[in-house]
Amino acid sequence: MALDIRRFIQRFVEEAADHLPRLREGISALEQGHADREQINDLFRAAHTLKGSSRMLKLVPITALAHSTEELLSALRDGTLTATPTVTSLLSQAVDGLADLVSRLAEGATGDDLPAADEALCSALEAAALGQAPPPPITPAEAAPSSVPALPSSSTPPSSAVLVAESELRLSDTVRVRLDRLDDVIRLMGEVLSGHHHLHTLVDQARELSITPPAEQQGPFHAFHRELKDSVLSHDSLMSDLHDRALQMRMLPLSVVFDPLAHMSRELAQSLGKQVDCRVRGSEIELDRQMIDRLSDPLIHLLRNALDHGLELPAERQVAGKPPRGQLIIEAWQDAGWVVVEMRDDGAGISLEAVRQKALAKQLVSEEQLHALSEQETLELIFLPGFSTKSMITDFSGRGVGMDVVKRTVVDELNGDLQLASERGNGTRFTLRLPLSLAMMRVLLVSVGGVNLGVTAPYVSELVECSSQSFIDAAGQRTLILRNEFVPVVSLAQLLELPETESGTDTTLLLVVHQRHQKLALIIDSLIDERDMIIKPLPVHLRYLPLVSGMVSMGRNALVSLLHVPALLEVTRHSAQRANEERASSALAKRILVVDDSLNTREIEKDVLEAWGYHVTLAENGRDGLAKALAEPFDAVLTDVEMPVMDGFALTARLRENEVYRYRPIIIITSREKEADRRRGIEVGADAYIVKGSFDQNNLVETLQALLG
Repeated sequence: MALDIRRFIQRFVEEAADHLPRLREGISALEQGHADREQINDLFRAAHTLKGSSRMLKLVPITALAHSTEELLSALRDGTLTATPTVTSLLSQAVDGLADLVSRLAEGATGDDLPAADEALCSALEAAALGQAPPPPITPAEAAPSSVPALPSSSTPPSSAVLVAESELRLSDTVRVRLDRLDDVIRLMGEVLSGHHHLHTLVDQARELSITPPAEQQGPFHAFHRELKDSVLSHDSLMSDLHDRALQMRMLPLSVVFDPLAHMSRELAQSLGKQVDCRVRGSEIELDRQMIDRLSDPLIHLLRNALDHGLELPAERQVAGKPPRGQLIIEAWQDAGWVVVEMRDDGAGISLEAVRQKALAKQLVSEEQLHALSEQETLELIFLPGFSTKSMITDFSGRGVGMDVVKRTVVDELNGDLQLASERGNGTRFTLRLPLSLAMMRVLLVSVGGVNLGVTAPYVSELVECSSQSFIDAAGQRTLILRNEFVPVVSLAQLLELPETESGTDTTLLLVVHQRHQKLALIIDSLIDERDMIIKPLPVHLRYLPLVSGMVSMGRNALVSLLHVPALLEVTRHSAQRANEERASSALAKRILVVDDSLNTREIEKDVLEAWGYHVTLAENGRDGLAKALAEPFDAVLTDVEMPVMDGFALTARLRENEVYRYRPIIIITSREKEADRRRGIEVGADAYIVKGSFDQNNLVETLQALLG
């Protein structure tokens, strides 16, 4: 992949603006005899950095001059040379030459536009490094042939130094600011914005006070309320705009991560005896600097795994009918308030069988638990701590640890989402969905048990108000049927051990939260507000709280805890799993295959059936269900209709073609209520057709028992 050098030249100019003054200060200290060993080391490192950075950008003249300067500084650092006036003079000339070349770049020149490095100066620097006397300077008269007049005095070397000095006096259109200072500005802006929100409360209080006095005295109070309200509203957009501008100063393009990754991929592939073409797209997309800092390590680990675990050796690829060079794509795009980062390869993919064997060998799951997992859930076992499918642990792939850290970083620390897809023989894809910034996010504020709590908007699916009669009982779990999906209902107050508030009405307010395909309906007391808020990290002594991800300020001296939705989902899911494990399962229990693309629906149907003593295996779509049904026999199959890859009608028809399932019970459970859909189900061979909208667990169990005899 060709590197777009032009995008990096401005960054090099800014970097050089730091190193050149440091070089001048060090040379001045050398002249005065004040430079210690560490200062000489700093001089050497500055020249070395300029050389390395310019070489990568193919800025040949700067590289040549920086290299010669580095040679002389190396001799000073090693102690084989002392800082004589001749040496410091040469170093000063070298810095002047570097500054001249950098100023040309700042004015828009490219590497091809730069003049060649001064060969005489480079030779003098290198000769001095060897302890040799530098060649005498060449005067303009000596340099010009007899038939050509000497150069005018305006072009003599002292004049060049003046030009360099003048170019350095011109101010740049950028200012370098320490990151901690910028962070302080953004933090203070956040505090100001949080304080400004408190003024809205004062406006409401002023409105209430304005109607308290007698009618004849309300005029001045009404006027004060209007003026206060207008003032607060006029400052709303200004405050928000100020904070947005402050955040923009900390935004960086993803190229600062993507481009080094592309370079790293080629070197690492070569060290593994593999070949790879790494293509980068969308590197101009910007993220908050804090996000990029935390994102670097997960992306490096995903890259290492793609090269070590995913891409095959050239000979293996050719045997598989693939070109010898593997393809690795790193791509980003913006989706509303999110940035999506995807890394995919065309390697061997993840072997499900290898994942199962490793999970059992490391005792991460039991055989019974493993048998009940869908293909996707089996794939995601790689995110468990200590999991590795490599037969030998290597330093390269991270010593068998790290994928759990990747997930924890993306989901817990960055409030994002991580998805994995893999197809055997065709490669693997990791998709990271991230907020633009962690500094400010949209927050939903709710009240539960007399306590105010917040949930960041990306985890909010919807608010639902319904009567308690809308819930169904599924193996002791309150459940809401929400558009072809079973969603567990949990009291948030009970989950957080808060006092439950009795509602005076028959309606229940539900906050439906989600992470990927998993949903949970939380019973709340009321909705307070929804607005952009400054996210504050938890103090160190509170970071052990798994259900809280941060804090927001609500008015003066009022902090509100932010709920960590992934942890909430995990807690409720584990509670359900523990309840299932406590039920005794008979070795002679009938084996049921449940096929549904909704994780919630699969889990709830599993809970119902296991409560009645059935042994349940789950599949996430028709193709997954068909593969599991053909791999081992089941006594009955329950399937949804609307699923990706293969729907329930097609699955039923395919199963009926198989001798094993020709007469075994197949029950369709769907939200489709039309008579035409019922007839279609009968035509393809279903034994029963249950509509989710009128779902009754007793009806399901009775139907299954009748069909199984």
